[in-house]
Amino acid sequence: MAIAPRLEVRQSQSLVMTPQLMQAIKLLQLSNLDLVAYVDAELERNPLLERGEGDDGGAPEGGEGGTSESGAPESGDAEPANAEGADWVDAQIEREPGAIADKLDADFGNVYQDDTPSGTQDPGALAGDPWQQGGGRGAASGEGYNLESFVAEDVSLSDHLGEQMALLITDPAERVIARNLIDNLDEAGYLRADISEVAERLGAEPAQVESVLERLQTLEPTGVFARDLAECLSLQLKEKDRYDPAMAALLANIELLAKRDIAALKRLCGVDDEDLAEMIGEIRALNPRPGSTFGNVLVQPMVPDVIVRPGADGGWSIELNSDNLPKVLVNQTYYATVQKTTRNETEKAYLTDCLQTANWLVKSLDQRARTILKVATEIVRQQDAFLTHGVQHLRPLNLRTVADAIGMHESTVSRVTSNKYMATTRGIFEFKYFFTSAIASSQGGDAHSAEAVRHRIRQMIDQESPDAILSDDTLVSMLKEAGIDIARRTVAKYRESLRIPSSVQRRREKKG
Repeated sequence: MAIAPRLEVRQSQSLVMTPQLMQAIKLLQLSNLDLVAYVDAELERNPLLERGEGDDGGAPEGGEGGTSESGAPESGDAEPANAEGADWVDAQIEREPGAIADKLDADFGNVYQDDTPSGTQDPGALAGDPWQQGGGRGAASGEGYNLESFVAEDVSLSDHLGEQMALLITDPAERVIARNLIDNLDEAGYLRADISEVAERLGAEPAQVESVLERLQTLEPTGVFARDLAECLSLQLKEKDRYDPAMAALLANIELLAKRDIAALKRLCGVDDEDLAEMIGEIRALNPRPGSTFGNVLVQPMVPDVIVRPGADGGWSIELNSDNLPKVLVNQTYYATVQKTTRNETEKAYLTDCLQTANWLVKSLDQRARTILKVATEIVRQQDAFLTHGVQHLRPLNLRTVADAIGMHESTVSRVTSNKYMATTRGIFEFKYFFTSAIASSQGGDAHSAEAVRHRIRQMIDQESPDAILSDDTLVSMLKEAGIDIARRTVAKYRESLRIPSSVQRRREKKG
């Protein structure tokens, strides 16, 4: 066979990550609040999108037929949505010649197995003129602006201290030092910077930085600018004029207080039981995190994505929390009207792109809702004993088990379980709560869930007698008698994760 260059034509199939598919994957892992922010941004950007009926934005104005709506599947049964939820992908082929949608599985994970970073729309990008943003229907009806659009500004710890510092320190050089120290505070109000490093960075003397720090420690709230817990508590005690030698000795050995070593504390402080109990009571009344009252982090409420209720047939009724799902419409009537007035190819291309983007967003939201419902249904089926009897009956579960049961990839299940919550008769739980590791059974039966074993350890310790404190070795023996094969180091790890002190500390505490 002669070796020579030649041209060959080969036909092959491959999977390509289109922008629409990437959008669908990103929407799948967003929480409800992030999803609302993303949809709000799309509503502002795309003129063909409108809010659906029942959404917070009010009724759409797009007229009649030709609109399609995204929302939760209208199913309250425990059965997962049918496999035809991916028909919307195939429907795009007729409208988009050359699309590769027919090559893609309805399961997002099958086309992209690696986890992608969560893409969250910045809510700040949605901020506009509050007079127009808050107007809504009120402004249209002549009621003026909406007062609810104005949110009170939270005062940060840095701003609060900066206002006081401006009155306390007048020297410009010392103000620079003070501002630098304020910027080095953590959220609890502790100073996380070394004095010598600050002095070297600012070109000042360490004694001058220390002098500025001493004055800053007099600011409110009392206890800020402390470098450790003992200093934070001592600043608060000095303000109350309760910092005597005995209290200083107690704070110097505060680690013994954490260990409940009362005998050693009485010896070091030179006080009796009554005085020591009074001193400990004063310390407990102090605030170990004085800066925590000034929050800079926006706390988002935990809104369930799925609601699980007891069914009439003895099973469980599973439905999406549709009240928190954004509903959007594609206004085909407006599209047809505007299309007739396009003047050049640029305008036609822009309008076509808006229509395609709107259609994909609507279908992606619908597929997201169906996928969440399908995963939630399988979780409920696997953890039926937990919902019926409690945490002791929580089964060990992993992503592969759920993925194989519903015919999806593990990465898809992982995205669905991120930032999603389920409301049950036993409370609101994150989806990931139901996925726990397995602990082997010593009697050859079913494995035990790690969360169930933690609950059993807590119950054993809560029921122990003050005269018979359970050590980790004793807990291991009791668990093995109950059919749980577990190592001592695992028991110690679970106990520490539950913030339960050791048997020595518990014995001192209960005797004291």
